[in-house]
Amino acid sequence: MTATAPTVNGRVIGLAHYAGRAIVEHVLAGHGATFLQQITLRAVVVADGPLELDALVAEVTGALKNDPSDVRATVGELVDRGLVVSDGPLIRPTEAGRELIATTAAETGGISARIYAGIAAEDLAVAGRVLSLVTERADAELAALKSQG
Repeated sequence: MTATAPTVNGRVIGLAHYAGRAIVEHVLAGHGATFLQQITLRAVVVADGPLELDALVAEVTGALKNDPSDVRATVGELVDRGLVVSDGPLIRPTEAGRELIATTAAETGGISARIYAGIAAEDLAVAGRVLSLVTERADAELAALKSQG
């Protein structure tokens, strides 16, 4: 840990995000998967039932702020790999898709446990509240920017 804790700002948040994402991408690469595939597949796996393609695209696009066409292409990649099946507009996970999510979650879970070890629960709660508020405000700013053209 650094001697002087920095005040939270976009750079600090970004560095933490990219450090964690690099770990996830490293684990996923060992399974021949990409970050966007994992996020999209996870949304399908944790859903209460089949997801409509448009709802899936909206969910992933809303979370990652990426282009909807990228998510649609990723769904095609997941179908091609046998990780999801498409029944008309409905997307369902396959057993292989469920297994990939479970395996990568287990692999990253141990790493995450080591990363968060020793951080006080109160500090994690404060960080969670602050980051949730930052996300909410950033989403509102992005929506305002998009509405301006």
